[in-house]
Amino acid sequence: MIQRSTIQLLRFHFSFFLLPVFLFAISQVEMVNWRHVFFVFIILHLLVYPASNGYNSYVDKDTKAIGGLANPMMPTKQLYYVTIVMDVAAVLLALFTIDVWFAFGIMLYIVTSRAYSYRDIRFKKYPVTGYLTVIVFQGAFMFAIVYYACSVSTQLHVPWLCMLAAACLIGGYYPLTQVYQHAEDKRDGVYTISMLLGIRWTFAFCSIIFALAATCFWYLAYIKQDKRIFHLFMICMLPVFLFFLWWMQQVWRDAEKANFKNSLWMNVTASFCASAYFLTLIFL
Repeated sequence: MIQRSTIQLLRFHFSFFLLPVFLFAISQVEMVNWRHVFFVFIILHLLVYPASNGYNSYVDKDTKAIGGLANPMMPTKQLYYVTIVMDVAAVLLALFTIDVWFAFGIMLYIVTSRAYSYRDIRFKKYPVTGYLTVIVFQGAFMFAIVYYACSVSTQLHVPWLCMLAAACLIGGYYPLTQVYQHAEDKRDGVYTISMLLGIRWTFAFCSIIFALAATCFWYLAYIKQDKRIFHLFMICMLPVFLFFLWWMQQVWRDAEKANFKNSLWMNVTASFCASAYFLTLIFL
């Protein structure tokens, strides 16, 4: 029987925060294979991402708030075995429903995700390496393999500008998920990009990456000669910008405001608004 702690630590709801990159890739595909879209969604959001979350929780054994969970339970060995089963199922499903290249991409993501948390490698304990691993694989790389898998033509040519934009979308809010975890990360021997920058400079850094993401969408609109791409981006992301400014002002006055609750709301707001934007592009 699946234990309650195992279900909680798989953090299926956390997959919502990674939904925008998936939708972004689909919005840029000229001819969409909707059958593949269905299977890619299942593979990523119900197998790969939850398994990655679960393995990270199994290794870290967090006692305080982590991404998407205010009170994480203590993991058991069952969680570890469940993540292995889910990873194997994801690769096999990718192989039999899409093709060998997509399955290889999924396998590469899984291996990198494990290396990110695994104690003997642990990319996450290095601020720059950990940050680049996340934005490259959850952003640019994931955009590339979804774009490939969901295209009717299944060509390996992927727009580099969109990959950069996807990396910036992840990179613009990821450090904000770390601002309340400095003490916990330090005890665990992890030195995050947010710890390197400090709480205030984390906000400054993220504002720069957000600006770079906006520039990418402006240039994408220019290339495609469609101003709606940039205008809709600015409209849909306005709530994110306003919340970010409000939160940054609060933190400047009181560092205690860099807490789990505000970080979670930042994540939810950014994911919801970005998903709404890319869904609008898909329907357009």
